Amino acid sequence: MDDEITGLRARISQMQPVRAVGRVHSVDGTTIWVRGLSHSASIGDRLRLLRPEGPLGGEVLRINDDLVAMLPDEAADGVSKGDRVAVLGPPTLAPCDSWIGRVVDAYGRPLDGAPLGPGEKPRPFRASPPPAAARHSMGHRLATGLAVFDTLLPVVQGQRIGLFAGSGVGKSRLLASLAQGMQADVVVLALVGERGREVLDFVNTVLGPEGMKRSIVVAATSDRSPLERRRCPLAAMTIAEHFRDQGKHVLYLADSITRFAEAHREVAIAAGELPALRGHPPSVAHQIMRLAERAGPGMGDTGDITAVFSVLVAGSDMDEPIADILRGVLDGHVVMDRKIAERGRFPAIDLLRSVSRSLPEAASASENELIQKVRQLLGAYAQSETMIRAGLYREGEDPILDQAIGVWAELDAFLAEPSPNGPEGAFRKLDLLLKRAKAGPGRGGVRVQQQRARS
Repeated sequence: MDDEITGLRARISQMQPVRAVGRVHSVDGTTIWVRGLSHSASIGDRLRLLRPEGPLGGEVLRINDDLVAMLPDEAADGVSKGDRVAVLGPPTLAPCDSWIGRVVDAYGRPLDGAPLGPGEKPRPFRASPPPAAARHSMGHRLATGLAVFDTLLPVVQGQRIGLFAGSGVGKSRLLASLAQGMQADVVVLALVGERGREVLDFVNTVLGPEGMKRSIVVAATSDRSPLERRRCPLAAMTIAEHFRDQGKHVLYLADSITRFAEAHREVAIAAGELPALRGHPPSVAHQIMRLAERAGPGMGDTGDITAVFSVLVAGSDMDEPIADILRGVLDGHVVMDRKIAERGRFPAIDLLRSVSRSLPEAASASENELIQKVRQLLGAYAQSETMIRAGLYREGEDPILDQAIGVWAELDAFLAEPSPNGPEGAFRKLDLLLKRAKAGPGRGGVRVQQQRARS
């Protein structure tokens, strides 16, 4: 009842008895030109066009001497010259605690069929990040529920990492595992451009009731307008900031920044911006970096936002523009490999191409020594894998490679294991694995590993 009263009060306080109104002048492709609003509308303001089929929302993209360019949320079917267009003002979002466990769209409207009221404090979609000099440092190492992140790729409170993967490699499944297992008070997920069926499956099956108990899902499916798809991760970040300002630790998951960039490209081209970076407009870099900077450590008594941004990389091309932009502003990147997924190991993380910039501070001296040793062994195996599979390597020629061959199968399995006992338990198991590898694979060990590799 209290939440309903709060929401009602917020709606009443946001009502505007007087609005500026213009008229449709012309329609040019996907752009609607409106006369009479050039002195009352601002770039980014929401507009509402009244047509016989029902109201049509949109956003101000350009302002000329006497015309305003409106990009509509839907197709401009039924729009006629002279239709009235009202200025609604800058878009805001008013999240509240009752949103936990709910699925909403990019404007805070419920998608799960139940009523949902706004909070008391409207927030802008494009808030400024905390001042760099006022932020506190990143926090302690977080338990994630996955052995690879609890040991070799640690995540600390307030860290921002990128998840780089092609389609069908298990990216969404890994995000769901982090949403279920990582330490956090609240989880906010942005699902950008997903199919409607996938959103329902993600909420009901992948996350499930237990995962949704502390989660808020913000979804803009592939059929929604580029305006809404671009606004989806911004809305999720606004919700995350609401809980951060309460002193809570928030886990922010965005799937994916690639679709966010594609939606921005559609909007920017409609606004007259020319493509530059492989079809992307120059402003896409600023959009991505500004979103990423809003996450991270808070300041003063506020909490932190630990963020995971996923990127779709075609053919594992880590140098494509969106991946390159995001990788340069984050505190680590995790690369998923299709070949690893095809042989059945999940998560299909390529450890040698992945980096956590929370190291070495996030681990003790002995733990850093273990991490370095694992990378050394996996690197030695990767360099000689072709020779090993072909049966050209003979045991005893390289002591490091002998150890790598002897422990490779167990290390590979370790990267796929859950971590129910947290980082300490995962490191203990990793230490035992490496101690067994010190003596090498033993007589016939190389042949056994060769047979495993061939099978």
